[in-house]
Amino acid sequence: MLQAILNQTRNTALIMGVIAFIGLALQKKSKTEIVEGTIKTIIGFMTFSIGTNWLQTIVTDFMDLFNAAFGIVGVTTQPSVAAALALDNYGTEISVILILGFVVNLLVAKFTRFKAIFLTGQHFLYFACVIGLVFIASGMPMGVTIIGGAIVLGFISAFLPSICQPYMDKITGNAGLAIGHFSSLSYWLAGVIGKLIGKGEKKEKKERKSTSSIKLPKILEIFKDYVFSVALFMVVTFYIVVICCMVRGQGDLVREYAGNDLWFIYPFIQGLQFAAGMSVLIYGVRQFIAEITAAFVAISEKYIPNSKPAVDAPAIFPFAPNAVLIGFIFSFIGSLVGMGAEIALGSAVIMIPAANICFFSGGTAAIFGNAYGGWKGAAIGSFIEGVASTTLPLVLYSTFSTLGVAGASFPNIDYNIIGGLLQAVLGLFGG
Repeated sequence: MLQAILNQTRNTALIMGVIAFIGLALQKKSKTEIVEGTIKTIIGFMTFSIGTNWLQTIVTDFMDLFNAAFGIVGVTTQPSVAAALALDNYGTEISVILILGFVVNLLVAKFTRFKAIFLTGQHFLYFACVIGLVFIASGMPMGVTIIGGAIVLGFISAFLPSICQPYMDKITGNAGLAIGHFSSLSYWLAGVIGKLIGKGEKKEKKERKSTSSIKLPKILEIFKDYVFSVALFMVVTFYIVVICCMVRGQGDLVREYAGNDLWFIYPFIQGLQFAAGMSVLIYGVRQFIAEITAAFVAISEKYIPNSKPAVDAPAIFPFAPNAVLIGFIFSFIGSLVGMGAEIALGSAVIMIPAANICFFSGGTAAIFGNAYGGWKGAAIGSFIEGVASTTLPLVLYSTFSTLGVAGASFPNIDYNIIGGLLQAVLGLFGG
């Protein structure tokens, strides 16, 4: 009986439900609201798990075909898939790091000059996975992993948005918002580059060079929908891999995976199924995170004056919509350059670009670059972000793969720079 109870600590859906229950109870919500919020949290995580299983199957098939086509190991740069693998193996540690990290974030905002309160739940979850995996891989005890991980997560979640704040104020017109997206170091760098480009130019000249003055082709507007972008990208990628397999005499393997589908229809279906699985997964994440985050928002509003909500990247897209599309294009080009460099240098593992990362992270980097540097700042900032998104994951991939997190990676810049530094520091202790 005791063992059965202990086994429930590995049921992440129930753990998330308990966290939501405590948060809602602390707000003194009605019994109906507490029950509703708790159940919605559990269902949200279960929905997330359904999308996870769906994506894992597609990714596994894709990796096998990619390896057969090119003779190298291809890794998708999808943080949601990597997080799902991490939660399957270390759900308890990551869940506790997540909740305590929220608490530490509030304490840092309360007692330091870093006033950002991180509200983008899915990114908070992904970073909890990265930090937890680094601690575990370093051989740290569970208590050290949880407490140390929460402190790192909470501090970074307040610190990184704060260093981007001067650029956020410029972009939003001092709207009081912070950026809650863990590619903050690339956004900060894009802002610095933009400032260097725009330095010394007259205001009128800068305004003429801003992305807002550029008229983009209408056809590019279809990429504003990231689900469509992911679907199109995955369909094209699947076709490239499948055709290469056929050319290299791996037709039997393709037909085996295609099953009842015609081999030339199979890539189209798989690409769309990947986008569908991604939609299910993201919906689940947003549902269960929303309930948990709500408790901390209410607490912060009451007890932490002058705090700034760190919101998801799309919240600033309306301030420079042309920059978003320019960022998507140049980030994608940069990610292809990064992948090409890995192939040219003979890397045993190749990071495959992800359309959604190029759209969100690349688009946001472009907005920061555009703030002072116009379209040049947007293009350069997003290009650098793209290169980094397919090269930096190599820093931690081998470590994570030993823990069962293989075939997918955490591409966002902050995960890999902070995670890499953390791994180096923990390595000094010889866990």
